Amino acid sequence: MPGKNLTREEARTRADLLTVASYAVTLDLTTGAETFRTRSAVTFDAGTADATSFIDFLGDSVESITLNGESLDPAAHYDGTRIALPGLQTSNELVVEATGRYMNTGEGLHRMVDPTDQEVYLYTQFEVADCRRMFPVFEQPDLKATFAFTVTAPARWEVISNQPTPEPTPAETTYTDVRGEQEPAATWAFEPTERVSCYITALVAGPYDVVRDEVQTRNGTVPLGVYCRKSLRPYLDADNIFDCTKKGFAFFEEEFDQPYPFSKYDQLFVPEYNAGAMENAGCVTFAEIYVFRAKVSDALIERRALTILHELAHMWFGDLVTMQWWDDLWLNESFAEWASTTCQAEATQWETAWTTFGAVEKAWAYNQDQLSSTHPIAADITDLEAVEVNFDGITYAKGASVLKQLVAYVGREPFVAGLRTYFAKHRWGNTTLRDLLVELEATSGRDLKEWSQLWLETAGVNTLTPHVETDADGIITAAAIEQTATQELPTLRPHRLAVGLYALQGERLVRTESIEVDVAGARTELPQLVGKAKGDLLLVNDQDLAYAKIRLDEDSLRTAVQHPRALTDSLARALVLGAAWDMTRDAQMSARDFVSLALATLREETDSNLLRALLGRVGVAATMYVAPQHREAVLSEITGTLRGLAVSAEPGSDAQLQLVQAFAAEAHQPEDVAYVRGLLDGTSTLAGLDVDTEMRWTLLTSLAAAGAADDAAITAEQERDATATGAERAARARAAMPTAEAKAKAWELVVEREDAANQTLRAIGAGFQTVHDPQLLAPYVERYHEAVADVWSSRTLATAASIADLMYPMPLADQALLDASQGWLDTHRDASAGLARAVAENRDVIRRAVAAQQFDADRG
Repeated sequence: MPGKNLTREEARTRADLLTVASYAVTLDLTTGAETFRTRSAVTFDAGTADATSFIDFLGDSVESITLNGESLDPAAHYDGTRIALPGLQTSNELVVEATGRYMNTGEGLHRMVDPTDQEVYLYTQFEVADCRRMFPVFEQPDLKATFAFTVTAPARWEVISNQPTPEPTPAETTYTDVRGEQEPAATWAFEPTERVSCYITALVAGPYDVVRDEVQTRNGTVPLGVYCRKSLRPYLDADNIFDCTKKGFAFFEEEFDQPYPFSKYDQLFVPEYNAGAMENAGCVTFAEIYVFRAKVSDALIERRALTILHELAHMWFGDLVTMQWWDDLWLNESFAEWASTTCQAEATQWETAWTTFGAVEKAWAYNQDQLSSTHPIAADITDLEAVEVNFDGITYAKGASVLKQLVAYVGREPFVAGLRTYFAKHRWGNTTLRDLLVELEATSGRDLKEWSQLWLETAGVNTLTPHVETDADGIITAAAIEQTATQELPTLRPHRLAVGLYALQGERLVRTESIEVDVAGARTELPQLVGKAKGDLLLVNDQDLAYAKIRLDEDSLRTAVQHPRALTDSLARALVLGAAWDMTRDAQMSARDFVSLALATLREETDSNLLRALLGRVGVAATMYVAPQHREAVLSEITGTLRGLAVSAEPGSDAQLQLVQAFAAEAHQPEDVAYVRGLLDGTSTLAGLDVDTEMRWTLLTSLAAAGAADDAAITAEQERDATATGAERAARARAAMPTAEAKAKAWELVVEREDAANQTLRAIGAGFQTVHDPQLLAPYVERYHEAVADVWSSRTLATAASIADLMYPMPLADQALLDASQGWLDTHRDASAGLARAVAENRDVIRRAVAAQQFDADRG
């Protein structure tokens, strides 16, 4: 059931009318595998007597409604998503008895059975509006209240919520487990929370394993817990997680001048999770991808640390002080991105965190900002569906980039001073963007209205191109930066940035000058550079302060291509490679030339995140941007290079691991397939390469995609790895097999049936997209466009969005697919905003690919 779409105006009207005091929520989790009992007792005031309002609930049924002692007929007052509340008094007591439904989509109260031991695990995910799937609630962020949860569950379970877990008492009921055996139940009665928004409340329950610690804060000792499924406990590196967490506590309490606001801090790694993590107050949930059951790249370890710090930052910005409505979701997420990256760079071992941010997060933002669905950072969020579809790279990464620019604009000390005043003034309240800008204006002395209008209220990314003239000796005689925008999004913005000059000294490019300048308008002269030696490479946006695409002048691009490893500074190297990638995506640099540059750079790349980004871009360039007539030759060059680099890489290194993974993803020629098979069965060895559980799946999936592994081989591997993750890996491998039957089965499981759990669905979709011959997906051009509207209307929003993305036959990347998607958009102008956006974004990717292919073909 998708659920009724709450509008901003409805939320404002309800917030103007109601003041909510408290919820007492009672849950019985012993009633069966499909549903649970839920009861909400809510106390609230109404500003107007005899007014009418509603409370939200998405569940199986409502058994009873009692408002101020009077019974209301559920049949007349509950429409499946809302419970009407007529005749309100100035003070009200509402009690709703209902039946909720467990979800397998990662929304509401999600239920999973671990195939390893048949244990049941539950967790909640409420952002944006899925709290109403667990209990009746006024589902909007500005109706804060206290929440007291009472939960009945199997007595041996761990039951975790926002408040410290109390001692349970025996319950009269019993629980029937998955095997049909009876076991005793117990009841946990949690203390009420602080006044918080409903979307950051949480419940996690099941036989989770836990490791405990504590941290000293300004308010004393705060208990810490790290939880995971019992079957994952051998892989949980809790000490590393605690270490990162404690560094974050110290940094944020000092930076924000506010003590940690909650009474404990638990971090729970939960199964089948849609997002990376969620900032539930004192009860943060994480995806299990961050429990490493095999060797992973250093990039993923760094990403986990960033995610830990991101969610911890939310305890202040988002949980202590919360947005009034979802218009300011961007600020919530962007601030956490900026704060966590700052903390990571300044308080942990990941001192190059801003390089990672530039190479990964900003690249995501640039991509998103060039789609037809781009929107201002401060988007006009008119309803809940608009929140969901705007939860993107602009909300997170562009916003954080602009906050970084704002810090440079107002100064770090005034920025932090303004933050401290903001937290002190608005703790436990709701705010808007203007509330923050007022404090920053006061501490910095700058008027931020124009800055806010240009950066936050307009969409699109600018391009900055240097124009430099030199004399015969290479001395700069004139220099300027040209700023451009697209015709559709013509805004030119102010940028505070640096311009760096680099000169070759032996085999190294060394920075000789870096000047900070303010760029505004269509052309900004740079008299500061006149009289200086240009050197061999001029880098606009040196140090990556600004949010803009950059271009390299002809001489600088030639230097970058001829000396791909000369830049020893990782941030400068990321900027140059990012500029080349942007030129490739914009059909201004041949995809084959980019592949050559990237492969040359890969030979000695040691930064894990740059390596990961480059390998991903090489794959996209080869399969999407290289002209079809050149593709096989380019892929042959890539696989040969990757294999050679993997063999010569330092044994056991991060580079070796990533290079083998990338090679396996592309391997399909007989000699490469044979080498993959040898690594899997042990007849070939690579010194230092641990062919562990995940590497075995990587190699087997490679063989399956090449038609060199059958269902029996996949089944045997699944039996060897009889876990939930093993089942997902097997589903992906089967969907990757290069047969019409395998693709048809994948389509059936994802599109035509509705019983696959969210994580399994994504695994199948990833396998469906895995093809060496894109024509395998040609039958799905028509089928996709025929089915996508029905999928969107019949599934939850998270599931529908996943299917619309995963089952689009992207690898075809040709004019026929582009025409089909454009035709669908032309004939479905009445489609919902979210559905139209999903199809349009896929169309945009193909349109860019077709243009890049043509440019690559024209190169000859």
